Amino acid sequence: MKIDVKECASILASKDNILILTHAHPDGDTLGCGFALCRALLKMGKMCSVINADEIPKKYDYLYEDIAPMKFRQEYVVAVDVATESLLGDLQGEYHIDMCIDHHATNSEYADVLLLEDVSAACQIVFEVIKELDVEIDEKMANCLYTGLTTDTGCFRYASTTASTYYAAAELIEMGADNGKINRIMFETKSKTYARLERLALDSMRFYEDERVCIITITQEMYRLTGSNEQETEAIPPLTRQIEGVEIGVTIREKPDGTCKASIRTYESVNAAELAKKFGGGGHSQAAACRFDCGVKEAREKIIEKCGELLK
Repeated sequence: MKIDVKECASILASKDNILILTHAHPDGDTLGCGFALCRALLKMGKMCSVINADEIPKKYDYLYEDIAPMKFRQEYVVAVDVATESLLGDLQGEYHIDMCIDHHATNSEYADVLLLEDVSAACQIVFEVIKELDVEIDEKMANCLYTGLTTDTGCFRYASTTASTYYAAAELIEMGADNGKINRIMFETKSKTYARLERLALDSMRFYEDERVCIITITQEMYRLTGSNEQETEAIPPLTRQIEGVEIGVTIREKPDGTCKASIRTYESVNAAELAKKFGGGGHSQAAACRFDCGVKEAREKIIEKCGELLK
């Protein structure tokens, strides 16, 4: 059942012992949503915690480092920025999901209630929910919400950025969000291990379909050689569509078990979510993802075939 912001806030206000789920291979939007909402609920005197199937990259420490771990038996489970249950990774099937707050048009409506809005970042929706809860938004909460806005819009560069996105960002800056520091951490700071991984990733770049498709492959061997890991790959998918003439950019990441995940980036000529959906994934019109129960080579062949069909 779909609900609006007011109904969402009313439900959350009536619950306690709330567990918040964020999607695997976490980014700034899912984490920003999770920890902003958690902070708001803690301010209301509720028991609340945020979990993720994967290790959270160190650069996001400022979102939660002052939140003390809590142990409680969850009574209500909320997923944030999670379009399908499969995106929960190893948490899939572990919990009955009561509520989902999301901005993906491909949301599979797996939760009992769904707050879904067509905005640039899920944090924009959580921002409205927190205001409806009548919780004062402090600097740390503003930092969480601003992180989601800036990362999901590529520092406000993507076409998904709207006037309402800028208004929300401005309001959060007025509330204390440290936009300069956050943008520097998210877009201008690279670890040495990531820099080495990026070099190998660019070396793996190959072009298909008259160079309209660009594919980068990241293997477990690359992680071993560079000392990097999957948590540092967030900045690599956007590189694929920076090449002139490329309409579909795909980054294939090999998992430890030999399967893989693909991150898809496109321009207006191709719907990334439509391509991801062919493999059981989803996302936005210009940024989507999917998983493959096969190796990198087979996944690449499947993707190239479908790209060819979409580009005809």
